Amino acid sequence: MTETASPPSAPLRARAEIDLAALRANVRTVRAKASGAAVMAVVKSDAYGHGALRCARAALAAGATWLGTATPEEALALRAAGLRDVRIMCWLWVPGGPWREAIEADLDVSVSGLWALREVVGAARAAGRPARVQLKADTGLGRGGCQPGDWAELVAEALNAEREGLIRITGLWSHFACADEPGHPSVAAQLTGFREMVAHAEGRGVRPEVRHIANSPAALTLPESHFDLVRAGIALYGVSPSPELGTPAELGLRPVMTLSASLALVKHVPGGHGVSYGHHYTTAGDTTLALIPVGYADGVPRQASGAGPVLVGGKWRTAAGRIAMDQFVVDLGGDEPEAGAEAVLFGPGDRGEPTAQDWANAAGTIAYEIVTRIGARVPRVYVDAEADAGADAEADAGAEADADGQDG
Repeated sequence: MTETASPPSAPLRARAEIDLAALRANVRTVRAKASGAAVMAVVKSDAYGHGALRCARAALAAGATWLGTATPEEALALRAAGLRDVRIMCWLWVPGGPWREAIEADLDVSVSGLWALREVVGAARAAGRPARVQLKADTGLGRGGCQPGDWAELVAEALNAEREGLIRITGLWSHFACADEPGHPSVAAQLTGFREMVAHAEGRGVRPEVRHIANSPAALTLPESHFDLVRAGIALYGVSPSPELGTPAELGLRPVMTLSASLALVKHVPGGHGVSYGHHYTTAGDTTLALIPVGYADGVPRQASGAGPVLVGGKWRTAAGRIAMDQFVVDLGGDEPEAGAEAVLFGPGDRGEPTAQDWANAAGTIAYEIVTRIGARVPRVYVDAEADAGADAEADAGAEADADGQDG
């Protein structure tokens, strides 16, 4: 029921355990709050560090009907992995991008300006088939998207291309700037702007399959923003979009990733002993130090030096001194766990361990960054309590399949 980057018998220096049952439960929570709108599971950046393919499959099994990625390369990789009978949208394009490959893979591509529309039209001619195009409106975020003053021209040219059979306008969409800040005035302003830009496009003849603006915080807390589709990213991985909206538990979510490591060394040192680069930490007296074999090359933020929390032996410890590239130290205060004992950097918090938000607080960042930055040399180990329970039930019923050999 697990899948790792190392042989199952090999001891793991570190592991990021990915709970697929929790991910599916989070999808169901978002669906319940989505006011009847469809759910897009956003799996960009390798599913926020959790593993795009496995998470995409789990999200689809729980009722998501769209997948979303930032780059076309991410979307094409999902198609190549066999996810063919699902709508996949990608939105971060630069001139010369793989438009034709995206068209031939039946992806939905986002267009924010005339240069992109013209490139996708040219690629559609070359491919001999229409492109699925979603027009993005900048309603106030100020990143991608077409400004209101340029919207009429973009819509007109897109409709001309649609009449020629070169594109199909499948969606109208935008993105919130401050949906994670309850009561922020920009939210209402963006909703008004989006409705106006949608009305203009539909008034000229656009008939989109989906209209969408809601990201995770809006999907969870702003039903008036749901339209036809909500795009759930960080919420699917059980991380609160912001502490102001509530904890994961308060939002009905469960964290999906647990990051742990095996202690590489436990040793006695005298008082006054410097620890790690720069000796920013010095032991107050005789104590024990534990070496945790992960560092900023694994995605543990160096900014959390002296503050990052870790659960060792049932107690919270704090990174003592600088977090280095491959390792950091915690002061155990005389406790003596064995080398190889577990150190939990973050998880759901069930066992008293820190959470991704605790590390975000220590590093002065957001929990999104904490989970997303965990590097590729930390193997992902997939667990699935629901699948395991199903296998056990099957075994109890006399099934011939060996539950321990099933892929979870």
